[in-house]
Amino acid sequence: MIQRRQILAGLAGMACSGPLLAQQWPAKPVRVVTPYPPGGATDITARVYAQYLGQWLGQPFVIENRAGAGGEIGATAVANSAGDGYSLLFGAIGSLAIHAVIPTQKPPYDLMTAFTGISMGSSVPLAIAVRSDLPAHSVAELVKLGKAGGKGLTYGSAGNGSTQHMTGEYFQQAAGIKLVHIPYKGSAPAVADLLGGQIDLVFETLPALASQIGSGKLRILAVTSAKRSDMLPDVPTLKESGFPDFEVTTYYGLLAPKATPPAIVGQLSKAMQEIAKMREVRQTLQKQGADAYASSPEHTTRLIEAELAKWGQVQKTAQVQ
Repeated sequence: MIQRRQILAGLAGMACSGPLLAQQWPAKPVRVVTPYPPGGATDITARVYAQYLGQWLGQPFVIENRAGAGGEIGATAVANSAGDGYSLLFGAIGSLAIHAVIPTQKPPYDLMTAFTGISMGSSVPLAIAVRSDLPAHSVAELVKLGKAGGKGLTYGSAGNGSTQHMTGEYFQQAAGIKLVHIPYKGSAPAVADLLGGQIDLVFETLPALASQIGSGKLRILAVTSAKRSDMLPDVPTLKESGFPDFEVTTYYGLLAPKATPPAIVGQLSKAMQEIAKMREVRQTLQKQGADAYASSPEHTTRLIEAELAKWGQVQKTAQVQ
């Protein structure tokens, strides 16, 4: 209770120091669009933050799932909204960046000019998981198999242009091997075929693999994040496995239309950063294989720029269409 009161006082002070609009905001419920279906990692993270944003800022933050076209429908709706602080986007930053650089998937807006970054909400590593009978117990052994010739190793993804697909392309480029991409309609069927032995490996988020960790039906060789996962502390990173420059982390974050007043953006960012420190929030996200991770608007914008640059280079080399 003391922590909440302290945060409320700080947010109130910030509001009073901004323009009149920010002082009066929010005067009604705030719409938070997640461009994916209910129940996924983006939706779960958005709902955790929306609950506390509503409590601390005095108006409901209402989640609106507007799925379709790989996130384009929901993101476009927010990009076209008035920049008044009442329409926000909670999305997967890497996915938004990937769609921006694939020619056939480019949305009808420019990611950097349509939105302003508010804060990240969480980060989730991907993992390289192989079928249990594949003779590879390390990344080095996997690369050796990939260079052995034959029909090639197959990897499944959540669909063409997904973060999982592009991570596989990125790994091929870094390792100098050729993998055969098998796109699925979502993560669940790809993981199911991995368990059934129909494909050799996946590059998949930990939440999608969580129920099978320890089952003996798959083997996780590495995580793609900069540091080891708290969920799998004994599993090395790709950086530790011979790829010092390789990093892929799925970031989920809050964005606003570009015209949103800086005072409102700052107020929201401060709230997100304080909420991310709460033990109950961190524990809830950890159960999903995610780490609470908040940031300033400036850092959020830099991260989006970095994601665009990384995936743009991967797309250019792989010629993903």
